[in-house]
Amino acid sequence: MLKYTLQRILLMLMTLLIITCMCFVLVRMLPPVQLPAEDPHTKVILARREAMGYNKPYLVQFGIFLRDIITRWDWGVSDKLYFGQDVAAIFMDKLPATMIVNIYSIILSIPIGIGLGIWAALKKNTWIDHTISTLTMVVISVPSFVYAFLIQYFLSYKLSVFPFLMNSGRNYLDWSMFVSMLPPVLSLSFGVIAGFTRTTRAELTEVLTSEFMLLARTKGLTKAQATVRHALKNCMVVVLPMIFGEFIGIMSGSLIIESIFAVPGVGSLYLNSINGRDYNMFMLLTVFYTAVGLAAGIVVDISYGLIDPRIRMGSKK
Repeated sequence: MLKYTLQRILLMLMTLLIITCMCFVLVRMLPPVQLPAEDPHTKVILARREAMGYNKPYLVQFGIFLRDIITRWDWGVSDKLYFGQDVAAIFMDKLPATMIVNIYSIILSIPIGIGLGIWAALKKNTWIDHTISTLTMVVISVPSFVYAFLIQYFLSYKLSVFPFLMNSGRNYLDWSMFVSMLPPVLSLSFGVIAGFTRTTRAELTEVLTSEFMLLARTKGLTKAQATVRHALKNCMVVVLPMIFGEFIGIMSGSLIIESIFAVPGVGSLYLNSINGRDYNMFMLLTVFYTAVGLAAGIVVDISYGLIDPRIRMGSKK
């Protein structure tokens, strides 16, 4: 397992480096954003561009970019959105909003999704199972931003239960702030709930028809006891890695949902950096999103072996 983990980490770093290099070269091929001549920060940004080798070959620029990050954790300054400010500091200021919205979404989604999946599996081939399975497929097929518009229309506009946009500020434990976060939380939760429901239902249905479940029943266990002690335990081998992956992905957020509800997180910042051609901000967020996605994949794969000792990844017979 240790050898497999090290191999996956090295592969992740190599993949991250390749993706970063490709994005860096493509971005630097575009003309840099025009700077206002009257702003005092313009000279500072022009000097930084010269130090970062904007007039040198792309691979040399990429080497300078990596050197500054590794040695000084310097990602550059914002050229457009936050003119002249350090992009790493801006990113760290925006990250808590993204994380708190996604944490609430996962806390809401996991018990509901697993509970619906268990209910559907126990009621297999009944109207309850058919209803839950049909709704699950419909929910998975619809993009999350559609739910965002529906929530805004019905719950914010028609019923006036929630505000249209998330409150400004950083007091995330305030009740008014929590209520304003519920629309984006609900929008993000529908797809996650449907995913957990489908996976739990499929795995538990298969486990319930296994031979060892029949043996457990013949030994005198009731259906409820056999389900809780044996079926759910084996079902969690697949479900728990999904939970780990969701928690790793809480920092990534949702680009569109955050923009719709004005969540002051990294998702909306990413879209604004693309539209505003703020290349230093774009590079930091690209590396961040790529690293989160790769790390989530590694955690999911490794967790299989930790949860079920029978699984030995990369071993030879």
